[in-house]
Amino acid sequence: MAEIQQGGGGGKKGGKVRAKKMSTKIDMTPMVDLAFLLLTFFMLTTTFSKPQTMEITMPEKPKEEDKLPEVNEKKVVTLILGSNDKIYWYHGITDPKLEVTDFSANGIRKILLKQAAEIPGMILLIKPGDDSRYKNMVDILDEMNITNMQRYALVKITDTDKELVKESNL
Repeated sequence: MAEIQQGGGGGKKGGKVRAKKMSTKIDMTPMVDLAFLLLTFFMLTTTFSKPQTMEITMPEKPKEEDKLPEVNEKKVVTLILGSNDKIYWYHGITDPKLEVTDFSANGIRKILLKQAAEIPGMILLIKPGDDSRYKNMVDILDEMNITNMQRYALVKITDTDKELVKESNL
């Protein structure tokens, strides 16, 4: 509690009579208690922001005796993630004609929707290049969700694809 101590003033006999000096002492214990109560209240009632995650279902590793499924090469579209937020893409496997686009709505999204309309049962192969960034991978996976692409695979980039990208930069 707050209290005022009374003491001090001259204790000598004789001399001038002086007014007693009052010293004040304020007990800070209740204020500290209140501060800690408020601190614990706000700590316990606060909710932390949850990180946003994207679920990716990875296939099981095939056994050696399992036969890999046959894929029609006319249904395959390959996306190569390159440097400077570029996406190189081509349709088919043999004789690829490499084209370049970006991550804008008029870029890869428009191409994905157009290819999905033209090719029923399309399969996308996403190949991140050595120069691509993690952000590019997240962006292309977001585009897969936005355009509702059901069949896509993350694949290692091949030397042939690297050569195609080098030739297109010349």
